[in-house]
Amino acid sequence: MTVYFPEVKKKIRFEGPDSKNPLSFKRYNPKEKILGKTMADHLRFAVCYWHTMKGLGADQFGVNTIIRSYNKAADPMKQAEQTMEAAFEFFTKLGVQFWCFHDRDIAPEADTLAETNKRLDKLTALAKKMQSDTGIKLLWGTTNAFSHRRFMAGAGTNPDPHVFAYAASQIKKAMEITKTLGGAGYVFWGGREGYDTLLNTDMGRELDHMAMLLQMAVDYKKKIGFKGQLYIEPKPKEPTKHQYDFDAANCLAFLQKYKLLKHFKINVEANHATLAAHTFPHELAFCAANGILGSVDANRGDLLLGWDTDQFPTDLYDTTLAMYIILKSGGFTTGGLNFDAHVRRQSIDNVDLFYAHIGAMDAFARGLKIAARLLKDKVLDNAIKQRYAGWNSKLGKDIEGGRMNFEKLEKYILKNGEPTLKSGRQELLENILNEYI
Repeated sequence: MTVYFPEVKKKIRFEGPDSKNPLSFKRYNPKEKILGKTMADHLRFAVCYWHTMKGLGADQFGVNTIIRSYNKAADPMKQAEQTMEAAFEFFTKLGVQFWCFHDRDIAPEADTLAETNKRLDKLTALAKKMQSDTGIKLLWGTTNAFSHRRFMAGAGTNPDPHVFAYAASQIKKAMEITKTLGGAGYVFWGGREGYDTLLNTDMGRELDHMAMLLQMAVDYKKKIGFKGQLYIEPKPKEPTKHQYDFDAANCLAFLQKYKLLKHFKINVEANHATLAAHTFPHELAFCAANGILGSVDANRGDLLLGWDTDQFPTDLYDTTLAMYIILKSGGFTTGGLNFDAHVRRQSIDNVDLFYAHIGAMDAFARGLKIAARLLKDKVLDNAIKQRYAGWNSKLGKDIEGGRMNFEKLEKYILKNGEPTLKSGRQELLENILNEYI
């Protein structure tokens, strides 16, 4: 079989923090146990097919800068097969457990849906064989219902029911191949489910239609016996001015309104959180508080740029707080950490793909270990417990127990007067977090 990454001779190994080998893990030791589980089981790392295998350095202002040996064949199906072979070589050498894909990542679109589906079937069979050969599993699948010109005005929210029908047909097939490949989940990302101007938009109707599409997916999941988790991935804008899946709170309200909440969890992306003027930990914490945290697209954005830069995660504050929240919520079940990130435009060598993923995996491994220490020592838990201690008093218990009303609370204040204020100790807690990191 052709070797596509000859620069990396063998599987990346854990060599410890003193290693000078850039093609080794300094912190990620997949077999090391943390809080009773291995690092691999806690983190459930996945490689995304679209950026890692298909990203070639193009941006809004320039053409591709990256040349891959598997991307040269004139026949698009030959190119797709070689890309699949290269992908599993990369996954295996990197040592991840999972991968993720869009339907149009793995097989090129043909002139008709029927022919496109035949192409998908062929590449799905190849992927299934390679999964069997390597032991690598599918974290989740999804469909690309945003790149083709037919989706210029959305998919499920398109003003034309013909386009809606095409999107439904495409999702149907993508769910089938996700099931065939044993996917642990299926993601809905409404890449163009939004609007550019309200002058030509019936928002209420579009929201109703998006809910109908998701309900059809729920029904079809049951029909085909797909056991994986369904996810919605929020994003506030880009490419549309406003997208209906703006953030986790917006998605929760949508799911509640249309009685879909029991069927879906949230796939949080770090860069999408910052585009919504939130932090990555905020979105995770909101999902955890509402029981809808499912999976994570692990990346980061550039706060000085106003678009989705999809950089590899290296910020230890983000990885620590992310893993702290994930651990406190019970950890991943069907989800995991998918590196929805691409190397920079100037990082043109094959080996840069390895450097990027190694750094991100080490950053999350460090975050995991720091978070585990924070949990074990209960430094944040104790501070929060102390801050909310008043709610364990008779007054607090009566309010939470529904035994108080405005009149009773007024009577309490008239008798007891002004409350004694207590410091939030923010600076101290920030110092403590710094010391743990």
